[in-house]
Amino acid sequence: MDYRDIITIEPGKRGGKPVIRGLRITVYDVLEYLAAGMSEEEILRDFPDLTSEDIRACLQFAADRERKLSSSPPAA
Repeated sequence: MDYRDIITIEPGKRGGKPVIRGLRITVYDVLEYLAAGMSEEEILRDFPDLTSEDIRACLQFAADRERKLSSSPPAA
């Protein structure tokens, strides 16, 4: 699975934040729920439009963004 097939960025939706499949649920929302201790099952129960693959895509998106940030040269 390629997260870019699931995570979209649309300027007019949620202020241009990355969202899941064009829904109004942001990557940040899902990551925040996970960080707060919600299980995947709880998230899926609370947001029936989401899938397990969507949650994995959010994690992949965050990991890719972190990798890009850590491999960027430091600012002068």
